[in-house]
Amino acid sequence: MKILVIEDEDKISEIVKAYLQREGYAVVLARDGETALDVLKDGFDLIILDLMLPDMAGEEICEMIRRDSDIPIIMLTAKSDEEDRVRGLGIGADDYVVKPFSPRELVARVKALMRRTKGTKKTYSFNNADLVIDTERHEVMKAGRVITLTPTEFKILNTIAERPGQVFTRLQLVNTILGYDFEGYDRTIDAHIKNIRHKIEDDPRRPEYIKTVYGVGYKFIGQLDED
Repeated sequence: MKILVIEDEDKISEIVKAYLQREGYAVVLARDGETALDVLKDGFDLIILDLMLPDMAGEEICEMIRRDSDIPIIMLTAKSDEEDRVRGLGIGADDYVVKPFSPRELVARVKALMRRTKGTKKTYSFNNADLVIDTERHEVMKAGRVITLTPTEFKILNTIAERPGQVFTRLQLVNTILGYDFEGYDRTIDAHIKNIRHKIEDDPRRPEYIKTVYGVGYKFIGQLDED
């Protein structure tokens, strides 16, 4: 698997590269946004993206990538405020690692994110095929049109859609989706749910698929089609 590391600090990028290569990943380094966008056409399985680059903001790069790709993105940054994390996740990042960090922890998060993208061999159809979730292809269709979800968004949607009517707390979703202790989990899950709703709901204010259970969490309310 190929990983693109977009980081302008040579020491950090070389350490990250060494740890990832030790785990068998092929790693390409880019020191600025322009270089990163140029090499993206070569195809990668995951991106590690620093937010503070010399030529453009990492958030801008993330938004550009998300226009036509669902490649997993881990943001790597010195910004530690919860608002920064929520904003990063809101524009399409799948994970957020704050500097200084442990290279071993970063590798663990890479592995966890890679696992979440694999899916299972099963297809779900809801509301007379208005929404179709194909976990083998890692694909979601809304009204016959393929929509783009990030790997984390797909995993959240698939997890709750597998059990229509079951209420999932935010902590349950963190434990199932992220697989580790993630600070600020309430806002993190809320940000992902908001993004999913905008992609699959005709009117996010009157959802037909993901309902908020106030004070508890979320549940999937779509009607599963018969085989």
